[in-house]
Amino acid sequence: MICGIAAIVGRPNVGKSTVFNRLIGDRVSIVEDTPGVTRDRIYGKAEWLTKEFRLIDTGGIQIEDQPFQKEIQMQVEIAIDEADTVIFLVDGKSGLTDDDLFIARKLQAGKKPVILAVNKVDDYSKIANIYEFYKLGFGEPMAISGQHGIGIGDLLDRLMESFENIEHEDYEGKISFAVIGEPNVGKSSLINALLKEERAIVSDIAGTTRDAVDTTFTRDGQDYVAIDTAGIRQRGRIYEKVEKYSILRAEKAIDRADVVLVVLDGNEGIRDQDKHVAGLAHEAGKGVILVYNKWDLIDKDEKTMEKKRKEIRAQLPYLDYAPVVFVSAKTGQRVQSIFPLIHQVYDGGKKMVATSVINEVLEEATTITPPPTHKGRRLRIKYGTQVAVQPPTIVLFVNDLELLHFSYQRYLENQFRNAFGYDGNPIRIIGRVKE
Repeated sequence: MICGIAAIVGRPNVGKSTVFNRLIGDRVSIVEDTPGVTRDRIYGKAEWLTKEFRLIDTGGIQIEDQPFQKEIQMQVEIAIDEADTVIFLVDGKSGLTDDDLFIARKLQAGKKPVILAVNKVDDYSKIANIYEFYKLGFGEPMAISGQHGIGIGDLLDRLMESFENIEHEDYEGKISFAVIGEPNVGKSSLINALLKEERAIVSDIAGTTRDAVDTTFTRDGQDYVAIDTAGIRQRGRIYEKVEKYSILRAEKAIDRADVVLVVLDGNEGIRDQDKHVAGLAHEAGKGVILVYNKWDLIDKDEKTMEKKRKEIRAQLPYLDYAPVVFVSAKTGQRVQSIFPLIHQVYDGGKKMVATSVINEVLEEATTITPPPTHKGRRLRIKYGTQVAVQPPTIVLFVNDLELLHFSYQRYLENQFRNAFGYDGNPIRIIGRVKE
């Protein structure tokens, strides 16, 4: 359980991401001197005095018309709506600005508890810098330094006080799914179509979503967490630190998801980078659904879908276990059919099969196709047992690991899949020597 949710808001470049990272003790938010680097909501979990709480980092709010300002303000409003307490961060070095006054009016209209923190007070000789911020109307400002950790403990104490008598459920019991793919394949549009509301920034500019964004919602009595991620580009083509951190966060998003939706651009077909993106989910052992988007732009007849399905299987043979769905996030065509697939793949990854049943299938499989021989020696499988889920992992105890060839592992994997399903999930087979 978590004791509360806090959102950090403020104008650009006041150090929101630095404070966010300091509070959660991990480098999750991108920290750059360039204003506007954080555009979406970023979620993290922190702990203070044995209590866990959730923290939301947001994009900088400005009065002047800057790129994505409308969308950023929408994201901030969502974060404020989700939060129990708002940490209003201002800059002690540059002083009070019109943007600060603009944000203060928004927060006063929201009627959420606000903690006013003056950042970049790196030593107490500069404490007088905080007094002008009384004008914002949120009581006594707190002097802190996100960079040096000054005043962070006091800020956390104040935050815990604001969380009294508040309790939230964590993500336990929710099905989490990450949406990954190359830039501009329609990931955020797909999230919005699934949610039936504008919860993620949608833009035609490649690379709009730089951060992994978690959105919780309920559908037909089931709680979900949708994780929208930055578009993943080849590492060799990345020159900006911002892009580098985006990829690291996308990989972390895959790691904490139960199911991964790999979005493919139907207008472009399967590209080499799509194979790299899909490979990340496969290597992580996640349940996978292949979402062929922009189906509305394809010239098609009654045979087109099956033809495209065969092309996908040929291009991504290691994902032959993953279901394929053809959708249009723009029109909503077949988007809602993704939910039954998410359940199917989630249940497949959680399936645990009894050892006795595993060995019945093994006995039948080795009778139909006996294990291969090598230099006069034959592989002998003593027994098998499933030891883990997500992904389903089966340990085979054998006489010699060198005799357990990849091709025979693949054969056994197919037999297990035919017998048990494990829908949409890779099957890991591990050999162990049994004397």
